[in-house]
Amino acid sequence: MKFRQAAAPGPGGRPHRTAISMRTVVRVLAQVVTAAALAVDAYVHADLASPYDRVGQQISQGTLFRLEAAVASLAALLVLLLGRRRPVWVFTFLVSVSALGAVLLYGYVNVGALGPLPNMYEPFWGPKRTGSAIAEAVGAVTSLVGFLITGPPRSASTRPPP
Repeated sequence: MKFRQAAAPGPGGRPHRTAISMRTVVRVLAQVVTAAALAVDAYVHADLASPYDRVGQQISQGTLFRLEAAVASLAALLVLLLGRRRPVWVFTFLVSVSALGAVLLYGYVNVGALGPLPNMYEPFWGPKRTGSAIAEAVGAVTSLVGFLITGPPRSASTRPPP
């Protein structure tokens, strides 16, 4: 299915193509939703970092939260700018899934300290933590959709005729 507008003459008198495929619309929508989900993830982690600076010996939980905020911000920017490339979708998926996995793991399992990483077990689910988990889940799903819909580049011989 394609959206079409009236073809206006372009350079050289040929009609200018203005068709937008449904795949492109879905990809752009996935880019925007994924970036928004990653932005929520980044905001929550940046906002919660300071109170957790005291948790941990070598690496504080606040430092880990700031790192997550930076990586999620980078992923949001990349998906908006380079969403036509499959490796970007892999990166956004890994960022979203790893953050979701961590919040679920440390919400339900008292793992304890792992080497230099602090014990981040916290069974309390407040609005920020819940919102972050929802955003991470949405980001993971939309990243997967973006990856699946963004196929490898097609050569001119395999493209459908206009």
